[in-house]
Amino acid sequence: MSEGRVEALYNRLKERAVNFDFRPGERINEGTIARQLDASRTPLREALNRLVAERLIEFRPGQGFFCRALDPQTIFELYEMRVVIETAAVRRACHRAEGAGIAALRDRLHADGLTTAGLTIREVVERDEAFHLGIARLAGNSEMVRHLDRINERIRFIRWVDMGHRVGTTKGEHLEIMEALEARDEDRAVAVLEIHVMRRMDQIVAAVREGYSNIFVSDPEELFDRLVGGAE
Repeated sequence: MSEGRVEALYNRLKERAVNFDFRPGERINEGTIARQLDASRTPLREALNRLVAERLIEFRPGQGFFCRALDPQTIFELYEMRVVIETAAVRRACHRAEGAGIAALRDRLHADGLTTAGLTIREVVERDEAFHLGIARLAGNSEMVRHLDRINERIRFIRWVDMGHRVGTTKGEHLEIMEALEARDEDRAVAVLEIHVMRRMDQIVAAVREGYSNIFVSDPEELFDRLVGGAE
């Protein structure tokens, strides 16, 4: 079996799972997918099982593979875990990061621009994830980076929904976090990060409701390729 073929199938199916191209709770028809992707069943099954291990789809014995649900409690718990990882990472970054690494993160933040005018929701979220993963890398802990990346994949759809309402404050909060990191002020960095990242359950429920509307009423592509507003 070609590892490259499995990897290619995995990447294509992963994008569909993250984007909810498969609808929540929908059974994933292996035969249909195999025909669409011109794939044999064995590498396809291996790719699907990798997505099950990453909690991006579900496997039900005797029934098959299914798209995961947009479950508010699960999403809330993922945001809680994101806060735990990111606050631990920024504390360690304040102590461990070299000045050159902090300067490089600052330069990337400014190079991306402090305005979102003309960007899509997808692009804004990509830049946001890159900034937070950059902090985790400064902490010098590869497991933190890996787990944060997996969490990002599982909440990315809801973050597309959420970012449409928060885009006006995101860059300002990034600057506050950056300033605290440069000053090696871990308490301030943690305080801003907690506010920046954490969501209340009612906020998540509202985002899930809007997400279902985007999936079942409109086209999800319209959500993450929507242009955001003007300058922040």
